[in-house]
Amino acid sequence: MSQIKVTRLPIEGLCVIEPAVHGDSRGYFMETYNQNDMHEAGLDMVFVQDNQSMSIRGVLRGLHYQKKYPQGKLVRVISGEVFDVAVDLRPGSATYGKWHGEILSAENKKQFYIPEGFAHGFYVLSETAEFCYKVTDFYHPNDEGGIRWDDPDIGIQWPLRCGVPVILSEKDMAQPFLRGLNEA
Repeated sequence: MSQIKVTRLPIEGLCVIEPAVHGDSRGYFMETYNQNDMHEAGLDMVFVQDNQSMSIRGVLRGLHYQKKYPQGKLVRVISGEVFDVAVDLRPGSATYGKWHGEILSAENKKQFYIPEGFAHGFYVLSETAEFCYKVTDFYHPNDEGGIRWDDPDIGIQWPLRCGVPVILSEKDMAQPFLRGLNEA
């Protein structure tokens, strides 16, 4: 019997995965990944690497993607809360340039699957957040791409908090707009 609930989202390929959580007064147990359950749900990706990061409130990481070696990502939060975003960059896609966001938290235990061909980013809502993700290809540092987090043509509705500055890396401050990718 499957230990996950998969919700397919309006942008093809994106889905939210909710594991069955078995809890009692001592705490809880859940399977964070089970290949058989994923295959049963029609998700046949193969993961090759696990990553983890920690960020403080107001940090916005993204929007990142790999150019020649795209990565599918299964993302989740193990401590804190983030607003996680995927932007469709698949050439010829009916939803090219469209985005979807999900609140991921240690409390809701949701996972967000983002297939190859999407830019990805997240904004930290809690004091700190620990973020884990599995990827379908290895990281290639010379293959990085990115787009602006605040691109008006994409129009992501980030849940920015009044009085909390957005904290970006220098690299993310200098990312091009989506329109610039099409002109390159």
